[in-house]
Amino acid sequence: MTEQAIATVMIDDDRVRVTRFDFAPGAETGWHRHAMDYVITAVTDCHMRLEQPDGTAKDVIVPAGTAYRRDEGVEHNVINAGTEPMSFVEVELK
Repeated sequence: MTEQAIATVMIDDDRVRVTRFDFAPGAETGWHRHAMDYVITAVTDCHMRLEQPDGTAKDVIVPAGTAYRRDEGVEHNVINAGTEPMSFVEVELK
């Protein structure tokens, strides 16, 4: 069984859900679909492998301190493809 990322909910109110994700090397989120628009901010350099529903995978590096946003409906599995632990904070907009 593949190691799962640790998800720690920091805030969950009427407007946002804020979750910190911590990944050991090789850990993953598991397949999921985002039900809300969201913003990710990298706490560490994040060497991510993004597995897509069509069977493809894309490797990206999100440098520590940078952020990106996506619309609801994104479906993927996020894997730490690096050799060091990685962490990011996700803010979902309700």
